[in-house]
Amino acid sequence: MVAYDCDVLVIGAGIVGLSTAYAITRAAPGTRVVVLEKEPGPARHQTGRNSGVIHSGIYYPPGSLKARFALQGSAEMVKFCLDHAIPHEVTGKLIVATDRAELPRLHGLIQRGREHGIPVRELGPTQIAAYEPEVSGLAAIHVGTTGIADFGAVARCLAALATDGGAHVVYGSEVTAIGRRAGRVAVRASAGGGRRGFGGARGAGGTRPAAPGAARGAGGPAHTAPDSIGTAPDWIGTAPDSIGTASGGAHTVAAGAHTAHEASSASSDAAVRGSSDTVVRASSDTVFRARVLINCAGLHCDRVARMAGDAPGMRIVPFRGEYYTLAPARASLVRGLVYPVPDPAFPFLGVHLTRGIDGSVHIGPNAVPALAREGYDWRTVRPADLAGTLAYPGSWHIARRHWRYGAGELRRSLSRRAFTEAVRRLLPAVREEDIRPAPAGVRAQAVLPDGTLADDFLITETPSIVHVLNAPSPAATASLPIGREIAARALAMLEGADG
Repeated sequence: MVAYDCDVLVIGAGIVGLSTAYAITRAAPGTRVVVLEKEPGPARHQTGRNSGVIHSGIYYPPGSLKARFALQGSAEMVKFCLDHAIPHEVTGKLIVATDRAELPRLHGLIQRGREHGIPVRELGPTQIAAYEPEVSGLAAIHVGTTGIADFGAVARCLAALATDGGAHVVYGSEVTAIGRRAGRVAVRASAGGGRRGFGGARGAGGTRPAAPGAARGAGGPAHTAPDSIGTAPDWIGTAPDSIGTASGGAHTVAAGAHTAHEASSASSDAAVRGSSDTVVRASSDTVFRARVLINCAGLHCDRVARMAGDAPGMRIVPFRGEYYTLAPARASLVRGLVYPVPDPAFPFLGVHLTRGIDGSVHIGPNAVPALAREGYDWRTVRPADLAGTLAYPGSWHIARRHWRYGAGELRRSLSRRAFTEAVRRLLPAVREEDIRPAPAGVRAQAVLPDGTLADDFLITETPSIVHVLNAPSPAATASLPIGREIAARALAMLEGADG
């Protein structure tokens, strides 16, 4: 059994996990950082399957982590993309009311935007047409700071920057067990090759939400599992063949792993060309021992928390977001970004129109329960995932509370005609034959036992572990400040252990 030592171990190479690794290498050069990811590359789930929107932060209540990080992160993301030649554009967007009952909520968004200092402009029907001639609405607001970006390219760039700073990103590495002792965490990983497992993309839910500025180091009970990795009694001890303190892009790899430099063939990978991005692949059975563990496992984050002996107090209930795209000949119907007025009872923004960086127009998503945590279509069913969702009380509370809303979403999922009818509220000219199926995404939604959908980012701490337990949209937008926040908590744990 090969064993590696490091200071900080991050589970999950989505945009949040990679941003965290990058932030640690910048804040504390020489800190030994390893990122584990079960897929063969970064950003394979939530990060790489969203609508690519840089959100302004207008939706989120003042004082929330989402508001704080999205407001800061949107400007930072634009600068990051500029600095690293990543495709992006600040387009602005329209939020359109199509029914009189939506007008009070639209006016509430105007007030919230002004509270946040976001440039917003009120529009009537004629002014809407000046921005989007084919869009119909009673009133709208224009939000000037919204944009679009290739978040997959952002994640790849963060991986390269973190690696240049001395971190190791280990792909194809599926976490199978976690053990803890005072000041020490050990993670066993097997060569996953993209199999279903626990190294994943972005985070979700947790034990105790940490308010902004809350004291670090708090946490619930941690349960040691010294025998959870094989039969070796000293698996959590000190290994002579450690990863070491790589710096300046030099990477030392112990026996049982090999290196390969990623080729950057796509234009969106321009930001990582010429870097020393090294891909480390796990052996068939590898133990990573760390002083601090960071759980950014996205769709599997609650499982990782339980594997570590922590009670997350929530469960990930996966919701699939299904998209269509406009036929190329009809893409001129939409110039930019068009959103409906969101329903505050749900964390989903509703079906919207998004012209992406490649010029194609995405329509969606609707939101339906996924039958697997990585269930990107109705044919993908994983009995263990489905049984876990059905056995969770929170799932039934959601079903009872929101069955009408859910029935509408299900109808639109199963009927292209019904989906088109929903789109026509914003875009009357669209026809059923104008829309084509597009790749879906799955949202890692943290749900509390009473059926409450966790709306804010949720980051919790237990001894030697930081759990990122609810980080759906706008986490891609906010990934740079989120990464710094998580990094600061992990580094504080390291300092506390040294003190």
